[in-house]
Amino acid sequence: MKVTALLTGRGNNTLKDKNVLDVLGHPLLYYPAHAARKAQTVDSWYCSSDDEKILSAAADEGYIKIKRPDELATPTAQHVDAITHALGVIEKETDIPDILVVVLANNVTIKSEWIDECVRMMQDDMSISAVVPVYEDNDHHPLRGKRVENGRLEMYERGVTGKISTNRQDLPTCYFLSHNFWVLNTKLLLESNGEGQAPWCFMGDNIAYIEIDESIDIHKEIDLYIAKEWIEENYTD
Repeated sequence: MKVTALLTGRGNNTLKDKNVLDVLGHPLLYYPAHAARKAQTVDSWYCSSDDEKILSAAADEGYIKIKRPDELATPTAQHVDAITHALGVIEKETDIPDILVVVLANNVTIKSEWIDECVRMMQDDMSISAVVPVYEDNDHHPLRGKRVENGRLEMYERGVTGKISTNRQDLPTCYFLSHNFWVLNTKLLLESNGEGQAPWCFMGDNIAYIEIDESIDIHKEIDLYIAKEWIEENYTD
């Protein structure tokens, strides 16, 4: 099976040039890019971006550049559109991969062995539409969420019956999708027509997972300090 990594990142961010900011001597995207390069199951590497700084930094790590159209690089642009655009570019050069590993440029919490584990799960069962890392977070459990209606707080999840404990430990385990990498079944992705589990419908309905301890997206400057701590504790090469 052909397995391709697609590093994605755009230049138009609130934290200016965040994907190429220096983090312990490397641009931020180096860490996810390098993890994907070290993965034993991946055999080709591409980078989709509108920003030449990102594309150049990725090229330094051996990634083939895919220049993303401006309309796919706005804050409101959908990730799936950038992914399908990149697949169209790849198809013009070679065969579309069986498995696509989408690697997000602004998250350093990635290990090559995690990528390999997820890819092998899919290789063993190609009925799986996606394999993604998740982390447990009962602090932000949907049963604790509120909405505002008529100027007052209401339960976000309506229709819930029975007593809801105020203790997060008593609630059913809640997982959130990590925004570090996603392993996608390319054939099922292209056939899905946007039908799947919301809001990332392109992942389909048969989603497998691995559990990790935490996922650190870089959105603000303080996130960089947390990312540095994770790198110092976990990065080995």
